Amino acid sequence: MTVMPKIHQGVSFITNPEALSVFRDPACAATIWSRTPKPGLQQWLDQLGPGVLPKWREILDVEAVREAALDACEEAGTPDCAERTTLLDDMQDLASAFADLMQTSFVQFRLDVIKTNACRRFHLDAVTGRLICTYRGTGTQYGVSLNGEEPSTIETVPNFDPILLRGSLWPTVPDAGVLHRSPPIEGTRETRLVMVLDPVSDDEE
Repeated sequence: MTVMPKIHQGVSFITNPEALSVFRDPACAATIWSRTPKPGLQQWLDQLGPGVLPKWREILDVEAVREAALDACEEAGTPDCAERTTLLDDMQDLASAFADLMQTSFVQFRLDVIKTNACRRFHLDAVTGRLICTYRGTGTQYGVSLNGEEPSTIETVPNFDPILLRGSLWPTVPDAGVLHRSPPIEGTRETRLVMVLDPVSDDEE
């Protein structure tokens, strides 16, 4: 039996996909899934040239995420190796788990290669829910917000740890609000690789 984690100031931390259902708890505004990447995967990603990092944006059936990610890698020239296969499998696994949680068959799938201060202001997305996983570079930053004000304490999500965030279209509002932003990296020569998933209903499709 899976023991549901505690929710502290609207944020829950889990270590396995079976506990993802905590995200539906009325008090939960964000869930962080703590994971350990496969050996060598982070090193491989970090040494890739920015020009061969995959980029993509498409609304598709959740079962087609791996194929789309593969197309993105082929288009960018991402080297074909065991690490790439592991990365593609991970993207599909996360997409399947997220779609199951959000009870949808379709997702908006994005792979972003970021070198600037994209979305540098703390904000709430205009979606029901969103999954963000930073595979390379500084992770998404978040903080608890009172009355929509900028968080006084800022936390950074580690690489490979997906963060699930409720958006402004979620049916209910939790007791504590959690805002997030992309980390300010302009001028640092850092390049981030980020996967973003949003649920898409059959009607929207």
